[in-house]
Amino acid sequence: MVSKQETITVIKKKLEQKEFSNKWLEQLKTDERKGVQKLLKQYNQKQEKALQLHEQFIHMTKIETELYETGIDLIAGVDEVGRGPLAGPVVAAAVILPKDFYLPGLNDSKQLTIEQRDHFYETIYKQAMAIGIGQADAKEIDYYNIYQSSKLAMKRAVDSLKQQPNYLLVDAMKIDSLLIEQQSIVKGDAKSISIAAASVIAKVTRDRLMAEIGEVYPMYQFERNVGYGTKAHLNALRKHGPTPYHRRSFQPVRQYT
Repeated sequence: MVSKQETITVIKKKLEQKEFSNKWLEQLKTDERKGVQKLLKQYNQKQEKALQLHEQFIHMTKIETELYETGIDLIAGVDEVGRGPLAGPVVAAAVILPKDFYLPGLNDSKQLTIEQRDHFYETIYKQAMAIGIGQADAKEIDYYNIYQSSKLAMKRAVDSLKQQPNYLLVDAMKIDSLLIEQQSIVKGDAKSISIAAASVIAKVTRDRLMAEIGEVYPMYQFERNVGYGTKAHLNALRKHGPTPYHRRSFQPVRQYT
């Protein structure tokens, strides 16, 4: 049995820092103190969560691993964000990850909290072999339509990579204008770690850009809605009309132009 001289504070520290033996952990199970059993339950839950995230990560690297085994070594994941908003550009990212990249918890950016996205954004930028960003602005979206503008932003993202990839994994579309072998993956940001990384980079980049635009046009609250048609945004649009960043081909912006 764990000695009663070992306080709950000491036990908590050991569990948090993983400074214990398997024998000690087994003995902890016999400690009848409610506080100790609560700590043990929390520790087991964290271990289970860590295992789940590890298994998820391994599953999301399956496509990349299979490509590596064929001799392809520079794989760029490509994704875009911002198709639906009434204002702001569509932003795409292309990311080449190293083969030994490991970041459990990385997933489709829509499934992550703001804090998680910011943390993963910084980690990806530190570890990625290359990152490219591409945009298509509101005028281009009005001219080409949002689908073609998304492709244009993706092409620009790939073109801006400092290292040329030899294979692309693209979320839900193909970039016809690029002569690079590629694979379109529906819901790719939940199936490919490279696309998930691109999803996070694109999302954080666009959110920060919209916050900057929001400083110039505070009445639209772009820092909160990132260009989507919230009630406050629509009220401001009705009162002040569209900004240069609004997509005038989109309803309800069109009725105020």
